[in-house]
Amino acid sequence: MTQTARGGAEERTGTVISETSSESACFDSLDPRTGETVGTHPIHDQALVQQAVETARTGQRWWEELGFEGRKRRLDTWRRLLAARLDEAAELISSETGKPLDDARLELVLVVDHLHWAAANAPKVLGRRKVSPGVLMANQAATVEYRPFGVVGVIGPWNYPAFTPMGSIAYALAAGNAVVFKPSELTPGVGEWLASTFAEVVPEHPLLQVVTGFGETGAALCRAGTDKVAFTGSTETGKRVMAACSESLTPVLVECGGKDALIVDSDADLHAAAEAAVWGAVSNAGQTCIGVERVYVVDSVADRFVQLVSDRVEKLRPGGQPTADLGPITMSSQVDVIREHIAEGTRRGGTAVVGGDESVRAPFVDPVVLTDVPEDSAAVTEETFGPTIVINRVRTADEGIERANAGRYGLGGTVFSRARGTELARRMRSGMVAVNSVISFAAVPALPFGGVGDSGFGRIHGADGLREFTRAQAVTRTRFPMPINPMTFGRSARTVRRLVALMRLVRGR
Repeated sequence: MTQTARGGAEERTGTVISETSSESACFDSLDPRTGETVGTHPIHDQALVQQAVETARTGQRWWEELGFEGRKRRLDTWRRLLAARLDEAAELISSETGKPLDDARLELVLVVDHLHWAAANAPKVLGRRKVSPGVLMANQAATVEYRPFGVVGVIGPWNYPAFTPMGSIAYALAAGNAVVFKPSELTPGVGEWLASTFAEVVPEHPLLQVVTGFGETGAALCRAGTDKVAFTGSTETGKRVMAACSESLTPVLVECGGKDALIVDSDADLHAAAEAAVWGAVSNAGQTCIGVERVYVVDSVADRFVQLVSDRVEKLRPGGQPTADLGPITMSSQVDVIREHIAEGTRRGGTAVVGGDESVRAPFVDPVVLTDVPEDSAAVTEETFGPTIVINRVRTADEGIERANAGRYGLGGTVFSRARGTELARRMRSGMVAVNSVISFAAVPALPFGGVGDSGFGRIHGADGLREFTRAQAVTRTRFPMPINPMTFGRSARTVRRLVALMRLVRGR
């Protein structure tokens, strides 16, 4: 398995394999700012991954039988531990990704909040509840509940190495599953830190295990007998994950890339819209799946909007220090993609209002603002995953929605409009939309998170995210015999006729 923009399977750039034998091979994770080694980790082969899944299964039944309240107590203890050691984790995230320290802290704040929501709401969302049996089955007591799958495999990315996989891990654990987590090879230390802290509060069984390595390790997890796989990464790697899981009909959740658009209507608060566009496009060095990669601004306010964005972007600089505005491009091979998107965009008639080809100086990229880029150029159609903003003019916000929906991705989106925000948002072909803010939906634990089209399918977060890691089980129980029972060979000739008459009486009007 290979990948493009986001780690979840294989990207050997930025790591060093230090041994070659299958039994003792290991690799180093590197600080992308300096090239220094952050940690050394084993390469888990098929046998070791299989062993991890089998070990997880031995403890999962115990975890399920703890019940919602028993699991909540353990997850709450883990949450408090994560909050207490947040700075420790932030340092590790910053070292393995290069992102500024405060950005890493922000990521962990979201982790803690989502973990709280999942543990607190699992009983209400997943617990057994009564449903109406209807007229035909009035003698039945009917219930539905959501049972854990068993062992869930999670394949995570490097750009948000704690927040993104925890959207699956926390919800899967709250639902009663055990988890085997394969972090990106660029951020294995973050995955191991999460597992080690969980083991401190749940020492009885290894319910959250980590397997590390490259694409072969991810492929092994897909074939190791898990009951479901949750993947985050590039669209092409997502297709390979699906193909591997299809061999055993293992269900999958796939969250892939995006090319999210921001619509600026003529009545928008331009200062707020510009600030949101810059944050959405440049934070985390643009390495955000739900970041702003293209903007459609109504022509009547376009000049002012472009000026506001440019003024803000020109003040931002990347750097290796923890307090920098943005860090390096974590995956070195992505630098070439960013460079080519900028070059093609200007070559085909776009204008570099801020920055340009000279902005790319690996491993850092200065923020770039491009305008009037053709809609069929790679800078508009493909995921750039760098600190670039493409701003194109449209006659109306409706035209902006049409252009936003024309792409193959459909993850998130943003609308700035005073009068029509909700209306425009509902017309956007995407899994999530923020109105007069940016990326805010990711910070609301009750909201489902996921995309359509080439951005994948399935949902994490919220009630949908909890149910994503369960199987619905329906149960009926006979309370008393029915006077008319058509489901027996002993029925009389008049039974079905009476049933038809009854149905016409109550449902045929």
